[in-house]
Amino acid sequence: MHLPPTPRTPRTIQLLRWIFTPMSYMDECASKYGEIYSLNLRPDYPAVLTSNPDALQTILTSDTKELSSPGKLNQIFIPILGTQSLITASGKQHQRKRQLVMPALHGERMRAYADIINQVTDEVISKLEIGAAFSIRNVTQTITLKIIMQAVFGLHDSPRAIELERLLNNILESTSSPLSLAGVTFPILGKVLGSLNPAHDFETLLQQSDKIIYEEIQERRNNADSERVDILSLLMLARDEDGQAMTNVELRDELMTLLTAGHETTATALAWAVYFIYKNENVKTKLLDELNSLGKNPDSNTIFKLPYLTAVCNETLRIYPVALTTFPRQVEKPISLCGYNLEPGTLVYGSIYDLHRRQDLYPNPDEFKPERFLERQYSAYEFLPFGGGARRCIGLAFAQFEMKLVLAKILTSYQLELLTQNKVNPKRRGLVSAPDQPIRFNYKGALS
Repeated sequence: MHLPPTPRTPRTIQLLRWIFTPMSYMDECASKYGEIYSLNLRPDYPAVLTSNPDALQTILTSDTKELSSPGKLNQIFIPILGTQSLITASGKQHQRKRQLVMPALHGERMRAYADIINQVTDEVISKLEIGAAFSIRNVTQTITLKIIMQAVFGLHDSPRAIELERLLNNILESTSSPLSLAGVTFPILGKVLGSLNPAHDFETLLQQSDKIIYEEIQERRNNADSERVDILSLLMLARDEDGQAMTNVELRDELMTLLTAGHETTATALAWAVYFIYKNENVKTKLLDELNSLGKNPDSNTIFKLPYLTAVCNETLRIYPVALTTFPRQVEKPISLCGYNLEPGTLVYGSIYDLHRRQDLYPNPDEFKPERFLERQYSAYEFLPFGGGARRCIGLAFAQFEMKLVLAKILTSYQLELLTQNKVNPKRRGLVSAPDQPIRFNYKGALS
């Protein structure tokens, strides 16, 4: 097999760099090898990463032909999400789950979530102390977790909701450190670290959160209410082509998928967006002009369609994508990518991070410039912050809707001042990315 070029360092070194400093490692590899390279990350399969749009189109449209996207490749998610999650399922099971979950996160359902998004944003921001400094990511994480709790469960500050929020926060914090990821990758390291491993009490936290989720599911089964429009109620009513409903275990795993993946990633994207907006005065001015042109109490769909707000969100997701790569694909039949013939068993990743930094697509990629998305229409293989193909993020529409409404609410209702003046870079946070330091703001109160 003729693999693309790879660093000559031992596998353990490559793996450690991938875990602890993935962005600088990808920058280095892209600079040295170009738009396709391979990394020796697993003992069983070589991994190929590419940022070539044509190759990405081949990868993301060949999910059932030369390439597959089996759930077994996503086993690292099983400890949190379980074996019945959309992310860890394969083939027909994966298709069935997408069909069951998709309606709750798209179309007219979005309108029902608009009030929740606005109310929660107001509730969280207005509790900040005037004149006090705060970390924007802590605030956006609180906002997105409360939103997803209400959208998913329809629970608003009940004892059960408050306890589940606390547990989910602790679960995500315990798995967010590269050290905890290293402990999973190198089990012997996890044992050596013992109680020093950030994830040492993960199992206990998970059992406690599962207990609450199963109690909520059982209570809904005992007291069915067809009037409820929260996601759990919709999933319980959903039926597949054979008329089958989701089991309790399936419901639990999909809920955990939505609760964790559905707020952690959006919280990071929102934190970056607020940072870049307040760091670039001209961006903030243009955005406020656009938002203020709508008058009082604009319709949520009108906000969602605003061109400059959309461009700001897209540029945020481009410059520091939360997910660094697509979900892996496995070569099933020999396939050629960028002149390299890949044999069955090879793992192929679309490198979202490298793609979004291509000079030919995004000149001066380190510059935050929303205008790129007004001056040019990018294809689904030139800009893919939510991945693509059969494994494209199912919460894409919800995340974009939430991001835009939260930003609109903050900008038009509150006064914030950016305090962090030094450069903020991305770093690994668990399986995704986040700012490498707290981005601090001063809360100056509500706008009159």
